[in-house]
Amino acid sequence: MIVVVCPGQGSQTPGFLSPWLELDGVAETVAAFSDASEVDLRLHGTESDADTIRDTRIAQPLIVAASLVAASALESRAGRRADGVAGHSVGEIAALVNSGVIDAETGMRLVGIRGRAMADAAAQTPTGMSAVLGGDEDAVLSRLAELDLSPANYNGGGQLVVAGSLHALASLAAEPVKGTRVIPLQVAGAFHTSFMASAVDALRDAVSTVTPADPSITLWTNRDGSVVSGGQQALDYLVDQVSSPVRWDLCMASFAEQGVTGLIELAPAGALTGLAKRGLRGVPTVAVKTPEDLDAAVALLNGEAA
Repeated sequence: MIVVVCPGQGSQTPGFLSPWLELDGVAETVAAFSDASEVDLRLHGTESDADTIRDTRIAQPLIVAASLVAASALESRAGRRADGVAGHSVGEIAALVNSGVIDAETGMRLVGIRGRAMADAAAQTPTGMSAVLGGDEDAVLSRLAELDLSPANYNGGGQLVVAGSLHALASLAAEPVKGTRVIPLQVAGAFHTSFMASAVDALRDAVSTVTPADPSITLWTNRDGSVVSGGQQALDYLVDQVSSPVRWDLCMASFAEQGVTGLIELAPAGALTGLAKRGLRGVPTVAVKTPEDLDAAVALLNGEAA
């Protein structure tokens, strides 16, 4: 069973869309995605600097667009889709498109709304996020409760991303839990926490007009790592996920239980294959960062990898 995974915010680097635009038809696709998301994806994916594409309003549509372009190129070359799909954070929108729950235009419209709503929510209160590496998870969670911080991403492999007020994050960094390392993240707010309540409302309004289909391949949810069988349920989870933790650790545990034999991360790739090397030891992975990585992905998808 080969699974495709779609990355979340933080995976993008300046110019990462440039090599994809050299493929036939991609420029036209990106132009259509730009219209749907209300973001100039070609400009920001080729010319904008790191600070610009870190902006949530820009980053989220860029990431989803790149994943969808890579997914289309992979399917075209391989002659088939993967057996299953999952997305990390905003990557769940790309996962819903890849599984057939929504079409690409709808996905890009929703990610544009999501990005703007989350940026607006983040602007209401000065908040941020930090990665906590290592240590005992129970001890870390206890310390977070003391500081009124929230776990935002359970990434597995000894990595927990936490979120909340900047003052509380500074206190955590000044007095980290024994055996941990705290790394501040370059994000605009406390995503996947109660600070995103207004963004949940905005996305819920947006999906209310969408008529989803049921997934045509196996689709996992960040909610609890379970397989989602209904399209409406997948949309409901997508909305709730904006203010609830990403349980990527449970997704990887579910991959293992389902007997996943390979994992392909779509552009802008790297973060999730890195987590898989620790959380899914022995499972072959391919990070599709540029079109040059497609041949290796096709080989893995078609059972031809060495």
